[in-house]
Order: sequence, then C-alpha cells, then structure tokens
Amino acid sequence: MNAKTIRRLWKNLRFRGSAAYWERRYSRGRTSGSGSQDRLAEFKAEVLNRFVADNDIGSVIEFGCGDGNQLALARYPRYTGLDVSRKAIELCTERFASDPSKTFVHHVPDSFRHRDELSADLALSLDVVYHLVEDDVFEKYMEHLFGAARRYVVVYSSNHDEPSESRSAFGIHVRHRRFVDYVERNFASWRMVEEIPNRHPFDPEDPRPTSFANFYVFERIAE
Repeated sequence: MNAKTIRRLWKNLRFRGSAAYWERRYSRGRTSGSGSQDRLAEFKAEVLNRFVADNDIGSVIEFGCGDGNQLALARYPRYTGLDVSRKAIELCTERFASDPSKTFVHHVPDSFRHRDELSADLALSLDVVYHLVEDDVFEKYMEHLFGAARRYVVVYSSNHDEPSESRSAFGIHVRHRRFVDYVERNFASWRMVEEIPNRHPFDPEDPRPTSFANFYVFERIAE
C-alpha cells in the first residue's frame, strides 16, 4: 500500500459527514475552493448577474453561501445566504457587515422550516449538490432549495452518476449524481428550461481552473 492510498484511507476514516467537513474546513482557514475564485468565479458571476437582470429578479436565496468570495462579484437587489457551517456564516456576516441588502442564516437541515423571510424569486445552489454525499442530506437539501424558490431555481453542478468507489478521484467529500432526473421525479411543479455549458469544462490534466459543473435553470410551472 503506497503513501497516497494510506492518506486517502485516513481521510475517509476521519470523514464525519458533509456538514462537519465544511465546518472543519472553514474553521481551519481554508476557502470554498477553486470554483469560487478567479475565472470560474467570474464566469458564474457573469451568468448569474445577467440572469437576475434579464428576469427582473428582486430577491435571491442561496443554499451554500460558503466563504462569500463568489458573492462578492454578485449584483443582487436583495440576498439571503444560508450555509450548514456556522463558521461560513460568521465569515460572510463580517465580510458584508456594511451591506444591508445581504442577510446570512445558519442552515440546520433537520430543523429547517420554510417561511416567507426564507424564500425568494430565485434560489441558488452553486457547487453544492456534488458535495452532498449522503442520500438523506441530498434529499433534504433539494426539498429546501426548491421549497424556497418562488419563480426560478439555478443549480451549478455536475449531472452524472458515478459509483461511490470512484469518489477517491476527487475526494471523499464529492459524489456525482444525475440530480436533474431526481428533480423531474420529485418536483412536479418545476421544469428545466435551460442548460448553460461551463466556459471552462473539466480538464483532468489541469483540474483546478476548470469545472465539471454546468448551469441548470428550472422554472416553476404555472398552476
């Protein structure tokens, strides 16, 4: 057994779930990752800022605001950011303390309840879905995400199934899913209206400035 395999097994043994992973990560001074920095962050901001402007979006709620680096590029009239990490909420609250248009709330999935102040025209999920490795955590997250949206949901994620044993290629905190199929099966009031390809598709030879995620836009169907 080589050193790389031993390190991977050690990390797997220490993994205590998605929420605990991100709390520990932010508490140790690490960032949300390369997806919220540099050209990937700029690409996402360009797409989202245009979408908000073109669709007259008055309010945005994001499930998984992270360290706020992506948010710093956003132009949203009103924003509520949620995260399972208390440390992430502390970081964002401090970073945007002078901006009254932004509010941050600790997301506790087991006690979360939908209410007016936690709903918005647009609900966002950016680089989160493929980090939800537990089935029950994924299912609750999707329920909360779509339940909080009045008009649109935009998800930036991979959309393919990958066996759990392959997760070691990206780390124990990554699990790819065909989440669009899940939405079609479980959220009858919503339909996917657009897929926006990533301008910087994944390159295994140089993965950090690239991404395996695309944008997926869902619209509520009029009842």
